[in-house]
Parts: sequence; structure tokens; C-alpha cells
Amino acid sequence: MNHNTKLSENNSRFFRIIPQDMKGSQIKQFDFNRFESKIPGAYGAIGSIRWGKLTASVTQSELKGVILLLNGRSEFMEKYTISANRLTHLGYHIYSMDWRGQGLSLRELPNRHKGFVQDFAHYLSDFEAFFQTIIEPLQLPVTVMAHSMGGHITLRYLMEQANSSTASIPSLIEKVILLSPMLDIQTAPFPKKMAIKLADLVVNWGMGTGYAFGNKDYKRSSFRFKNNPLTHDLDNFYIEHQEIEKQPDLALGGVTWRWLKEAFDSIAIIQNEKQLSKINRPVWIASASEDKVVCNDAIRKTVKALPDGRLITVQGARHEILFETEVIQCPFWEQLSMILERVSA
Repeated sequence: MNHNTKLSENNSRFFRIIPQDMKGSQIKQFDFNRFESKIPGAYGAIGSIRWGKLTASVTQSELKGVILLLNGRSEFMEKYTISANRLTHLGYHIYSMDWRGQGLSLRELPNRHKGFVQDFAHYLSDFEAFFQTIIEPLQLPVTVMAHSMGGHITLRYLMEQANSSTASIPSLIEKVILLSPMLDIQTAPFPKKMAIKLADLVVNWGMGTGYAFGNKDYKRSSFRFKNNPLTHDLDNFYIEHQEIEKQPDLALGGVTWRWLKEAFDSIAIIQNEKQLSKINRPVWIASASEDKVVCNDAIRKTVKALPDGRLITVQGARHEILFETEVIQCPFWEQLSMILERVSA
């Protein structure tokens, strides 16, 4: 089902939802902790998964529940500190995690800059362990809000749970909001079929830990704001790099052939419309109209396949909607606040 909302106009209520003077000591920092993954790291790597929380900036009687805020590839919780603070003002505790292979979670290769995962199913296992160990004991209504790769992992988790003969989507999960989810990848200048075949071949040749073409270690000087595919906002563009300056171990480079192959394989899995139709939760998908990272066509097809899928088109936005200019973000936050205020049936 496709409920399509287009957002393009500024709205002053944004500044009532998000205090303009929220800065300095008023900004709460994540309280970090760790949990052990059920799946050990590849190649004998040892480590655990880092997670964090922010308490709601409202009274107990005003508390609405938990938002599980999940980031995209190469990202980490510190990058989302401002967005998380904004959400606490809407009445939610915020819980988040660093995916394996990034942030300060387990890195699986000696070169910690290499974007690697042995199998996308390992992300799902970590998600499930986080939910069962940390989120379920809270016994509060949960909204999952996930960006890019985090959106992909969330959708696949919901789909697999909904189609399982021995499990189901956890009852605490009431709403799902996906932001520019990685439901397919733009592979230009290579045709997609060629990219898929090449990734398969390189991994089968035993070279999956090598960087895919055009990928390399993180180096701040390699990033330029001009013509970037992520955001129109100069200050927000550099948040990630400023955090890496404070903690160099947060840095992550490009993707390996193995990560790319596993991404293509997982994308093929989540394009099963019959299985998507079993997801019995409302799913809002925010699509950035100027996205050059993920495929908006795949997003539209997914929304149609979902029984309660709703498309929000954020006009003028590049891939990272939460890091766009205020003019672009204003109407999105207005819509988001209304979604979060809805009472699930």
C-alpha cells in the first residue's frame, strides 16, 4: 500500500519541537555500554558490540516509549548525538548501537579501516541480541528508526521474523521509520549486473578482504563538501569527521569485495514482495529526492509491497536526511513528530 507524502515547505513548528538554543552543556551525551555478540568475529577477531542510551527529556508521565535509532554504514553513535537529543524532547528514551565492523564495535580485519562483514545475517544476529538483551527488558513501546544500511537490516529482520514458523515480530515494536534505506545500491559507473558478478568472482577467488574498486582507508583530506552526495549543509557534513578527530578509532574506510557481495545477496533477499507483504507493522519510508547513494525506485517498490507502507518524499534532500539544512529538515521533523504521536491500533 502506498501512502505518498511530499515534504518541501519550511514550517516554524520545527523550532518548537527542536529548541534552537540546544547547545553546549544542554546537549546530553550517550551513556555507552557493551554486549557480547552471539557470533564471533571472522578470522579470530575478538570484540563486542557497543551500544548507548539517552534518557527522555520529559517527565515519567510524559514518556511515550523507546526509539531504537540505527545508523548506516561507516557511521557511529556520536554522529547522531544532536538528532538523538531532539528525539528525547519528543518524549522518548533513545537506544542505539554501533554495527559490527564500525564505530567502536568489533572490527573483524587487522586493518580496521576496511568495511567488512562475513555475512549480513551477522548484523541481524547482533540486532536480535541487542533487542532481546537490552530493549525487551524495558517493556516499553518501541519505534525503530533506521538510516541507510540500518534501514536495510531492520527491514530484513522484520521480514524474516514475519515469515518464520517459529518466531514473529516482537510485540513491543509498534512503528518503523526508515530513512533513505539501502534497499538497493546505485552502482554507477558500472552496470549493476556487472558489479554483482564481479563481486562474486573476486570473493570466490579468495580476495574478499581486499578493497573494492575506488575504496581505500579513511583519510579526512579525501572528503570535500563540494558536490558531496550526503547533505547540502556544510556544518553537518563535517560532524562525522570532527568526531573522528576526537576518537581516531571511529574511522572507517571504504568497502571490501566481501561486504559488497554480501550486500548484493541481502538486497536480493529483501526484494521478495510476497515475504514483505507479511510485515504487519506500519512502516514509514522517507526517501530523499536527490539521493545518489541508494535507489529510490527500490524504495517505491517496497512501499507498494508492504501492507501498511507509507512513503514520505523529502524534497531537495540528499542521502542523509537528518543532516540536511534546516529548511529541508523542518517539514520532515513536523511529519516525524506527528508519526511519533500516533497511537498504534
